[in-house]
Amino acid sequence: MADVARLAGVSGQTVSRVANGRQNVDTITRARVQAAMRQLGYRPNGAARALRSGEFRSVGVIVFELSTFGTKSTLDAIATAATERGYSVNLMPVLAVSRQAVADAFARLAEQAVDGVIMMIEAWVLDEVELPVGLPVVVVHAGGGHYDHPVIDTDQVQGARQATEHLLELGHETVWHVGGPSISFAAKQRRESWQQTLRDHGRAVPPALTGDWSSTSGYEAGCRLAANPEVTAIFVANDQMALGVLRALHEHGRAVPDEVSVVGFDDMEEAAHFWPPLTTVRQTFSDIGRRSVDALIAEIRSVDHQHRRVPVPTSLIVRKSTAPR
Repeated sequence: MADVARLAGVSGQTVSRVANGRQNVDTITRARVQAAMRQLGYRPNGAARALRSGEFRSVGVIVFELSTFGTKSTLDAIATAATERGYSVNLMPVLAVSRQAVADAFARLAEQAVDGVIMMIEAWVLDEVELPVGLPVVVVHAGGGHYDHPVIDTDQVQGARQATEHLLELGHETVWHVGGPSISFAAKQRRESWQQTLRDHGRAVPPALTGDWSSTSGYEAGCRLAANPEVTAIFVANDQMALGVLRALHEHGRAVPDEVSVVGFDDMEEAAHFWPPLTTVRQTFSDIGRRSVDALIAEIRSVDHQHRRVPVPTSLIVRKSTAPR
């Protein structure tokens, strides 16, 4: 740093300001300092900076189910938001959701000098895990649990109610449901909200079918529903399974939406290009990522911790897969 200061003809404090991205340096001076850095091959020492500031500018993310659309979209949003705030992201996948696996992931992240951790693990596991004291944590998609950490989650109840009421308002007597796996709290909340919405409207609650978030499982459930002439409206817990349901209905000669209306959940980019284009519930993953990172940075820098749940609103996107009965 002293060499850079001498070459650029500035003080060491000015070099420090440029190296740390501070804005209180004029444009010409900043350019001269950056040119000196390039000429000398100078790079700021992150470890030394962390020792001075007590902050590593790094966050860990513990995650399960990397392959699902929701997880990938949320991770992308977290990485974007963290980068914009000047933080790097250390990803720690958990291959088997268990109390020990999650505890081991925390231990490995603690060894890698992160300032805090964002958890993307099902709530039933979190209920059993003793999280380390002193390490800031934010939980994403936590279901209905209560934690001593901020919780950021899509308003699953609102989204499922929007989907179900849309189909009822179109004149369908009831709505059938293809849900996600039983270990998923998001799937559980969507299923329970669907059931409660039907009860609130005085409608019969059909038995729910269960998939694993994949198009294949949606197709298998769709074949069963297509064979039932009483089925005129289906709420599917994600868009990938809805794609399989649409194929099954088509193969069984059940026209969508003339005979059967279908609503998905997520609003993945491809949903607008299904045939017919899919009516679905939109999750705003960019908002989830930004709120998660902002909440974690607030936890890192504050002694007055805000342990609250932040529901991120959903919206219904109406396309061509739904119509009056």
